[in-house]
Amino acid sequence: MNLDLIQRCRSCASGDLAPVLDLGLQPLANAYREPDDVSTQARYPLALLRCRACSLVQLTGTIPPKLMFDTYHYFSSYSSTMVDSMRVLAKRLTAERGLTADDLVVEIASNDGYLLKHYLELGIPVLGVEPAKNVAAVARESGVPTLSEYFTRALGSELASSGRSASVIHANNVMAHVPEINDFVAGISAALRPDGVAVVETPYLVRFVDDREFDTTYHEHVFYYSLTAVSSLVRRHGLTVADVEEIPLHGGSLRLFIQHAGVPSTERVQQLLRSEQERGVTTDEYYSDFANRVEELKTEVTDLILKLRAGGASIAAYGAAAKGTVLLNHFGLDRDVIDFVVDRSEHKQGLLMPGVGIPILAAEELERRRPDYTLLLAWNFADEILEQQHAYRTAGGTFIIPVPAIALR
Repeated sequence: MNLDLIQRCRSCASGDLAPVLDLGLQPLANAYREPDDVSTQARYPLALLRCRACSLVQLTGTIPPKLMFDTYHYFSSYSSTMVDSMRVLAKRLTAERGLTADDLVVEIASNDGYLLKHYLELGIPVLGVEPAKNVAAVARESGVPTLSEYFTRALGSELASSGRSASVIHANNVMAHVPEINDFVAGISAALRPDGVAVVETPYLVRFVDDREFDTTYHEHVFYYSLTAVSSLVRRHGLTVADVEEIPLHGGSLRLFIQHAGVPSTERVQQLLRSEQERGVTTDEYYSDFANRVEELKTEVTDLILKLRAGGASIAAYGAAAKGTVLLNHFGLDRDVIDFVVDRSEHKQGLLMPGVGIPILAAEELERRRPDYTLLLAWNFADEILEQQHAYRTAGGTFIIPVPAIALR
């Protein structure tokens, strides 16, 4: 399938676009393969550009969402870090907003109910919206009411007209995935009560660039947001960023508190907007320097891996995540170099990593097989994984953390 390259910004429709990063042809990051599948795996251009008018960084081409999300292999509940942080967030929002059984909390891209179940425990009605039918089924089995649909302006309006306007809308790590972003934000505006708040988490462009997080570029992630770009986007739909927090999840994210226009923005919002200007997020130079530093990292990591391998070391990897697919493929690390990948999700075990064909095994295999080195592909959960793998490390195993710079642990 050929991708149609965009000629105008998906957010503001400006035609003033500038290149940011080109990672070549890549398989879909979550297109895991059966071991007996010998067919040629499709690859698509994976490159970023920036709109000079509104500063939104975005993919040059778009894969149809149904090809990626109707069935999905990522289940949020496998990350204890994620689940614990969402428990705290649910308690916080319930207290701060004074939520009761008369309110409704809606989550867009609600996955397996990892967040909404905490509201249910607090007695707050919830509704999940999750397009991946297999994931939505898991959520419903655990007691979380879930619609198997894509969130749109039409769905947001339907919820409002049917008496299901939301006091709180959560959208964690989904706004980056939606090509029709204006339709999506219009849906939030329609579904949100006049005094409600949309709590949106999305990976932060500044962390992406400054920490060389190139491997979070994949076909699912259409957008890479700065606060500058988000502010421009939501204003178009009668909304405003009322507050913002920087959080450590996924290598550094923004937690945005979005409300209907008229609510004043906090000083934190103003400070972060000024900081982005000072960093140069609206300049071409900021991104050309980023692209150069990504190539430097590629050379450093591959040189280390190949040197260790040439010296007789056995090497595995941890984390069959999307970012792992991108890193392995861009760095050219295949099953001739990496013996196997381990992952806690049984939904991935027994499959092969996209593009490079490395087998995915259970996490317990790391301690049992004891490779000399393990490349930590899920580096955004480094602390959690290093703690889980204490026995492997005590036995002499060493983790290689590749991003933002090589570290041996």
